[in-house]
Amino acid sequence: MSGFNEISPKTLMRLIGTDGCPVIVDVRIEEDIAEIPFAVPSSFRHRYEDLDNLEDRLRGRSAVIICHKGKKLSAGTAAWLRAKGIHAEVLEGGAVAWEAASLPAIPISTLDQITSRWVTRHRPKIDRIACPWLIRRFVDPEAEFLFVPPTEVNDVAARFGAIAFDMPEGDWTHEGDKCSFDMMIRKFGLSHPALDRLAIVVRAADTNQHALAPQAAGLLAISAGLSRLKKDDNAQMQAGFLIYDALYRWARDAFDEGHGPHSSGDQ
Repeated sequence: MSGFNEISPKTLMRLIGTDGCPVIVDVRIEEDIAEIPFAVPSSFRHRYEDLDNLEDRLRGRSAVIICHKGKKLSAGTAAWLRAKGIHAEVLEGGAVAWEAASLPAIPISTLDQITSRWVTRHRPKIDRIACPWLIRRFVDPEAEFLFVPPTEVNDVAARFGAIAFDMPEGDWTHEGDKCSFDMMIRKFGLSHPALDRLAIVVRAADTNQHALAPQAAGLLAISAGLSRLKKDDNAQMQAGFLIYDALYRWARDAFDEGHGPHSSGDQ
């Protein structure tokens, strides 16, 4: 059982990817990161000495603080935040416990190669909404997404310091029969039963392999309809996030649920 003002790795993992996820702050020092060069999904790094700026960033939001073993650095940071009126918990056992639980972890080397700005083709349908959802929910909650004409994607990426994704060429795109969503899950180290299950649906819908998942035809229909309903790409993306929020919860908690007069789903 977790101690007072602590949260277990498995409980935190249940929150990551949902709208109830707290802000996750990694206050590990360089030596500890060198020992475990991975980050908890959606976390950001912050120096534990820089408490005033952390307070400003967290104002009005709950936080979970991570250090190497869930001891002095996270306990002290969380206690200071609580003294400032911010709800803050410590990840029980820290990064060591997260690694021991074999939960998804993002390679620091991958995080060091990306920015918070991404760009892709305008008028998104499936992959180009699923990927931003994955990044916002599991990698960088503050990531920005630009939608531009296909011919301008690479030049916009170069001029605006953005990462091009879901383009015919590049590091963040389709590979073989896998779509960009698949590639991001692999490169970000996010493989997990729920996300892997969701990835099959996204791949099936995005690559017209509907035999892979019966949900694919429905996702395609909803995505095509949403693109007609919303003329603004960013408004379409935000509306699409609700679809992927629901699909993720289905993939995590309800994938074996049926529906009908005698099904468990009607209980």
